[in-house]
Amino acid sequence: MIIAGVDEAGRGPLFGPVVAAAVVLNNDKISGLNDSKLLSLKTREKLFELIIQNSYYGIGIASASEIDKLNILHATELAMNRALENLQNKIKFDFVLIDGKNLTLNFPSKCIVKGDLLVKEISAASIIAKVVRDKIMVGFSKIYKEYKLDVHKGYPTKLHMELIKKYGITPLHRLTFKPVVKNITFEKLEDWLKRGIIDEERYFKIIKKMGVPLFGI
Repeated sequence: MIIAGVDEAGRGPLFGPVVAAAVVLNNDKISGLNDSKLLSLKTREKLFELIIQNSYYGIGIASASEIDKLNILHATELAMNRALENLQNKIKFDFVLIDGKNLTLNFPSKCIVKGDLLVKEISAASIIAKVVRDKIMVGFSKIYKEYKLDVHKGYPTKLHMELIKKYGITPLHRLTFKPVVKNITFEKLEDWLKRGIIDEERYFKIIKKMGVPLFGI
């Protein structure tokens, strides 16, 4: 039986996508696999290179817009399904082991709490997802320089919250998340909607979170 492991990175941040990775290892000799959060940057990136050289893998992403529309749980499932679909194009697997709980995917699967500590395929997926997401944040930091995304990776750190208060929010922030909602103005949302920066579905999800009463909503 061919087992795939799947995990995500970025459920907690206020900015950017959630990234999932799905992995089938073809080398059992990779040592040091662990939950990516417990590894140093240097170790994580070294293992990342070993994993991509010794596995089949797929990556899936759900954007900040999709997170706002679906909620973070369902956006995580979407990213994981996309990662598994990409993996399926490279190798046919029989079963999926998922890090976490209460996740429902489009493949025969089982959730394992702390799976990134217990299952090597999930550990490998955890590392790929984390490294890829961090690289995405470094890329965004070159566009939104004032937010220092390369430092905090979009998480709700003290620094990030101070920068949000100073510079406001961007369309790539998760606009339905509580710390972000507090910094949104109705005028800004209206402007973004009129300019096509956000669509109606996302707009109404945010409005609902803001508690703004609108006729017929």
